[in-house]
Amino acid sequence: MTVPIAIVDYDPEWPRRYEAEAKRLRAKLGPVALRLEHVGSTAVPGLRAKDIVDIQLSVAALEPMQPYRAPLERLAYEYVVTEPEDHRFFRLERAGRRLFHLHVCQAEGEWERRHIVFRDHLRSHPEAAAAYERHKLELAPHFDIANDYAEAKDPFIRRLEREIGGSQMVE
Repeated sequence: MTVPIAIVDYDPEWPRRYEAEAKRLRAKLGPVALRLEHVGSTAVPGLRAKDIVDIQLSVAALEPMQPYRAPLERLAYEYVVTEPEDHRFFRLERAGRRLFHLHVCQAEGEWERRHIVFRDHLRSHPEAAAAYERHKLELAPHFDIANDYAEAKDPFIRRLEREIGGSQMVE
């Protein structure tokens, strides 16, 4: 039986969950954490999303991973994958519930910039946020694997990125 991706109503607790976790991350990572940002759909007020808060951690260098991987693992983050090569992905689960996705990227890099620009655009353009939400709601029932769902959203995201900032935003 297929269990679709669950998109829920916006939760005003999401920013507070981000702030509490960012504080915990800053305390453990210290100067390794050059920048922490709440990204993804949970960072856009009013936007429906999966109930998983996305955090972007910007570091000076992705390699070696030890300066950030060891502290993250002490906080119970699980390293998942290097995908693409300019991004490291971790997740935090408690009692079988996924709470946070942590995207580690190079400070001042394209990955960092793209996600902040995309978030800020959705925050300041309600019509774009509404279109993105409609797209997600159309896709979600057709997927039970998060990676497949994320890949299915990519063409819409890339098109919006081109509208926002031209070809320099496209990977």
